[in-house]
Amino acid sequence: MPELLLPRCARLDLAIDLPAVLAALQRVASDAWQPHFNSGYHHGDWSGVALVAAEDAIVPLAPGQGAALRLAWWQAEAAWQALLAPFASSLRAARLLRLGAGARIHEHRDPDLGRPGGCLRLHIPLLSPAGVEFLVDGLQVPMRPGECWFIDLSRPHRVDNPGPGERIHLVLDCLPDPWLASLIEKGRAQTPGLCLGRAGQAFEQFRQQVAQDPLLAARLQAHQQPQAFVAEAISLGAALGLAFSEAEVLSAMRRGKQAWSDQWRA
Repeated sequence: MPELLLPRCARLDLAIDLPAVLAALQRVASDAWQPHFNSGYHHGDWSGVALVAAEDAIVPLAPGQGAALRLAWWQAEAAWQALLAPFASSLRAARLLRLGAGARIHEHRDPDLGRPGGCLRLHIPLLSPAGVEFLVDGLQVPMRPGECWFIDLSRPHRVDNPGPGERIHLVLDCLPDPWLASLIEKGRAQTPGLCLGRAGQAFEQFRQQVAQDPLLAARLQAHQQPQAFVAEAISLGAALGLAFSEAEVLSAMRRGKQAWSDQWRA
C-alpha cells in the first residue's frame, strides 16, 4: 500500500457500544491494574491492564516484537470481543490505560509509532472527566467517551487529568492495513478543529501582553540562553496571573512562534 500521510489526529467512524463496554470495565478486577513501565514519564497514577500483548513483552504493558497474544482473562466478555473484532487482522496490542485524578503524563514522543513498518495508535475513551486535556503539539484533542481516535503520537504530547474521577482509555496499536488507512483518511475530513489547552491559552495571553509592553519585552531580551529565556517567561507569566509551563513555551515555538522568541532575544 502507498505510504500513509498521517494527520495530527482523526476521529474514526466506528460504532462503539459504550454502555456494554463500561459494564465490562466494572468487572475488571481491582488488582489487575499494573503501574505503567514508563515510570519517569508521569506524575500520579498511570496504570493499565493488557488485553492483547506481544508474546515477548517484558511486562504485559510493554511493547514487543513477537506475535500478538490475546490474554485469557477477557475472552468470555462479549463487549471486549465486539469492540476488538474490527481490528482482528491488524491488532498488535490492546490495553486499558488509567490516569488517576490529579495525575499527568509529561510531554514526550513515541518515535516508533507511524514509522514505516510501525504501528498506528488508536484511543477509545471510556471514562474521561470534562477537565482532561490530551495535548498534541500543544493542541487539545477533543476526544469524548465512546469515540475512536487515531493520534500521531510520534509528535510531542502530554495528558493532564485534574479530576474529579479517573480517565480510562482503551489504547490499540494496529498495523496500517488498507482498511484502517481508509478510516483515517475519511476521518481526517470529519475531525473537529483543535484548540489550545488551558495553559496554552494563558501563554497566548502572555505573548500578547509582551508584544504590547516594552518593559516585559526588555526583561525577556536580557536572556540570551533558551533555558533562561523560558524560565523568565514562566516567571513573568506567573506574576501576571498566567500559569503555563516550559512545555507551553516550547510548544508555541514549535507551532511557528520561534520568530517571537527570537525577536525578544535578538
